[in-house]
Amino acid sequence: MDLQQLLNGITPEIYKQLQRAVEIGKWSDGRSLTDEQKSLCMQAIIAYDQRQPEQQRTGYVPPKSTECATPDTEQSVKWKH
Repeated sequence: MDLQQLLNGITPEIYKQLQRAVEIGKWSDGRSLTDEQKSLCMQAIIAYDQRQPEQQRTGYVPPKSTECATPDTEQSVKWKH
């Protein structure tokens, strides 16, 4: 089995398990991840995430429909004591 086939076999459930393992540094059975396993899990998570539509990717922030402020509406900050 090559790497591409392996990545294509990642299901949403496996993806969530890999994410959780990286987050807590342990597999679901309590064994710690090695640095190599953590690196490989992160690579698999990124590869899986890249196959998703942009709006469903981890960390996606939709563009704002309006600007926060226009340059000519600057306001000064006043500190309260």
